[in-house]
Amino acid sequence: MSAAAAQRLLRQGSASAIIAAWNRRIKEAVDGGRPGDALLLFAQMRRAGHRPDRLTFPSALKACAAAADEAAAFAVHCATAKSPSSSDPFVQTALLNLYLKLRRLRHAALLFDEMPQRDLVTHNAMLMGFSHLGSLSAALGFFLEMNLAALSPDPVSFAILAEACAAAGSLSAVKSAHGHAIRAGAAGDTAVANTFVSGYSKCGNLMAAEAAFAELPDGRRTAVSWSSMAAAYARHGRCAEAAACFSEMRRHRGSALEAACIVSLLAVSGLSHGEVLHSLAIRAGLAENSAIGNAVITMYCNSGDDAAARRQFEGMPSKTGASWAAMIGGHALSGAIGAAVELFATMDEPDKLAAAVAIISAAGRAGDLELGRALHRRAIATGLDSQAATCNSLMDMYMKTGCPGEARVLFNSMGSARTVVSYTIMVAGLGLNGRCGEALGLLSGMLGGAAPSPNAVTFLAALQACRHGGLLEEACGVLAAMVGEFGLRPSVEHLACMAELMGRRGRVGAARRLMEAGGGELEGGGAGYVGLAKERAEEGRWGGVAEALVAMRRRGMKKVAGGSWVSVEGRRRSFLAQDGSHPETKLLEAVIFGLDDAMRADPRDFDLPPSFLS
Repeated sequence: MSAAAAQRLLRQGSASAIIAAWNRRIKEAVDGGRPGDALLLFAQMRRAGHRPDRLTFPSALKACAAAADEAAAFAVHCATAKSPSSSDPFVQTALLNLYLKLRRLRHAALLFDEMPQRDLVTHNAMLMGFSHLGSLSAALGFFLEMNLAALSPDPVSFAILAEACAAAGSLSAVKSAHGHAIRAGAAGDTAVANTFVSGYSKCGNLMAAEAAFAELPDGRRTAVSWSSMAAAYARHGRCAEAAACFSEMRRHRGSALEAACIVSLLAVSGLSHGEVLHSLAIRAGLAENSAIGNAVITMYCNSGDDAAARRQFEGMPSKTGASWAAMIGGHALSGAIGAAVELFATMDEPDKLAAAVAIISAAGRAGDLELGRALHRRAIATGLDSQAATCNSLMDMYMKTGCPGEARVLFNSMGSARTVVSYTIMVAGLGLNGRCGEALGLLSGMLGGAAPSPNAVTFLAALQACRHGGLLEEACGVLAAMVGEFGLRPSVEHLACMAELMGRRGRVGAARRLMEAGGGELEGGGAGYVGLAKERAEEGRWGGVAEALVAMRRRGMKKVAGGSWVSVEGRRRSFLAQDGSHPETKLLEAVIFGLDDAMRADPRDFDLPPSFLS
């Protein structure tokens, strides 16, 4: 209903019609992607003396979640508590969804425990929340509670559980969930079977994915089924089988999925398979689809074929901001920073946000502070510096180029626009630049509720900061908060940080047990085995040195040589450990040794503490 029609109903004076009109306007705003307008309408409705009902609150709560506005969420919750609709299951489920989307797990759990009526829908909402939070242990525990409460999970429950297991990369959990689904008679449901096909594939077991697909009768296979199987084959490099599944998907009237399927296939394909998919898209009449075009550009760039990517880019009839960002990011990835800057300069202003983020990120990866500052000035001139995404990429660039002070100024200037991404960049950057105490201070503010709730990436950044500073006890506290307060399951990367810290303290056995319990390799792969070998060499355990190196070779691992680079006069100069191939190596060594001698002679001339050289 239009706003004018709603106004006519308002003048008619019918109380129920008035409430219904407000409800429609609020719902239209939410569904139209305008959560701010929806919340404004909700406030106007209450100021006009009209009482929201059981249909008003879910739309208002959905708007709070879409806007990620916690203050508004608490205000609407208070209004709900004063309403006769407070105990309505529809309203209660909407509140539950809101707190889960805001990552307020404790609030959601408290609300769930106090709900007078808890049915399968509310249980599935809670299960979905744990899944989206990335907490597999919490999801599995809650699923077990559902069974103990004599509440039989439905196909939706099993689909959610399978997605949570796959997202965590736990093959054993996917198998366990599949077994439960078979015993409950839900494995034959098409949506559930599709989820297990995708889940097995993501966990690296193509044979199990094929078996789950084969169990689904031909008559129950949908376009989504064939799309899931095509993605599974592509993920494992089986391009011919993927193309055959794609053809079957088209035969099952999956035209709406064609573009999405090809995009997903291109994302996991190398050059040879990507070229086949590109030709397949052309034959399917999808050559002008911008999403596919962007995926083709990215595929060629990731494969090192910048020329093919540029031909695809130039041949696109309509280029979106994502298209420009893909091509600019591709040039930057290959080290062609000049080409990236030139292409960026030819863009129209409205499309520049995504591309600006790409090129600023490239400047950070290249360590090119001069270019980064020039891009910052350009962002200010064009007004892009007011966008949170631009500020985040600028902060990241300043951190990677050794200017944490400038990053901090930007962070402070963002005010209420700061997101969990902003905080995560600062925590990671401060740790990288040796300011571990500041990094943990920022995390402490997030834990206390004074900032957005941290996610798994934020905790990883904090653990890496502890690793840089050798702070084992603080790292233990971070990990405890991650698991205990936020219900997040540590990944191999989280455990690798802890293992490395333990190894530095001489607790090598504990480090090895920690990584084995988490299903990962010691201290993150080859580097960890080399570190272990060095530790054993220092202890004089030469048999242990050989054992560590042999174990590394058996697993097909290699220790990547450490390296660094610096940008001088717009040219990137790279250096690898133990590499003397640079044409000016002798001159560089002479300068370094000279500086070292001068610093040791009098550290005060360099504003360095004497302990720096100890």
